[in-house]
Amino acid sequence: MTVSRVINGQKNVSADMRDRVAKAVSELGYAPNLAARSLASAHALRIGLLYSNPSNAYLSEFLLGGLEQCSASAIQLTVEKCDAESGEERAVQRLIEMGVDGVILPPPLCDSHLIVERLEEAGIPTVVVATGEPPHAASAIRIDDFRAAQAMTRHLIDLGHRRIGFVRGHPNQTVSALRYAGFEAAMTSQGLDVDPELVAQGYFTYHSGLDAADQLLALPVPPTAIFASNDDMAAAAIAVAHRLGLDVPADLTVCGFDDTALATTVWPPMTTIRQPVAEMSREAVILLVAAIKRKVAGKSPKAVCEMVDFTLIRRQSDGHPPAGPKRRRKPVGSPLLQTAEQ
Repeated sequence: MTVSRVINGQKNVSADMRDRVAKAVSELGYAPNLAARSLASAHALRIGLLYSNPSNAYLSEFLLGGLEQCSASAIQLTVEKCDAESGEERAVQRLIEMGVDGVILPPPLCDSHLIVERLEEAGIPTVVVATGEPPHAASAIRIDDFRAAQAMTRHLIDLGHRRIGFVRGHPNQTVSALRYAGFEAAMTSQGLDVDPELVAQGYFTYHSGLDAADQLLALPVPPTAIFASNDDMAAAAIAVAHRLGLDVPADLTVCGFDDTALATTVWPPMTTIRQPVAEMSREAVILLVAAIKRKVAGKSPKAVCEMVDFTLIRRQSDGHPPAGPKRRRKPVGSPLLQTAEQ
């Protein structure tokens, strides 16, 4: 009680006792447990959210979910940007110096071994979101990306598509490999070959989607459908199709992944896999608070992994493959493409 009064600057402690406590604090190198102080005093916990996401639509939805849950739980959310891999160490150090009680890592930082290890060394509870390989040192929330991609590919096959183009996600994210594996498994299970020419590398950005769609649609025999690993790249594929004078979906089917707000702002509205991004962010806050309370109670860390459901959302961007050659009209400028390039 006396130590608490001295550390918190209360005046009802004698000068002699204050000096003795200060000396003991110095000799022991004592630092107050910020999480314990927050919980004990009923003050708001302070959670850090470290982000570096190329998709503004995904990040916006993720932040919305986290902010809503923090507001409902009287938790302070500190949002910190990590610009590049070289800045991961500095970003983590900033959060540690801020005294955050726990940290949430959305993609792509959910797959950073360096960040997870540094937070573990600092004793800061961590929750990673949307990783394909949950680490042992942190709790995780994810969907089954393999099964989701498999379901979308089967949907396209059921519509009659056989030449299906696939745009891969960034190789630095574990879900990218899982989504491609799901696509490949669905194709081979139906006796269909995966033509390497129909697989383009993307990086979860709109501009990488433009390049990938240009590559696929320039083939002598282009695909009748394109399945992109996120909505940003799928939106770019729709824009390229419009620019080439192709009708979506009469000439080309395009499908995405995530079901961010972008999926319903493009024309036509996009068929996609709904990953409940905001819900996952809210659940990450709940999981993190539980981990902080466990730490304060002196219990051993316990990493948990929650798998949430995905949904295939069908809108107007998919259809049966064209009966004959694609009807190429005169190329037109795409408002969506022009906006993205400005």
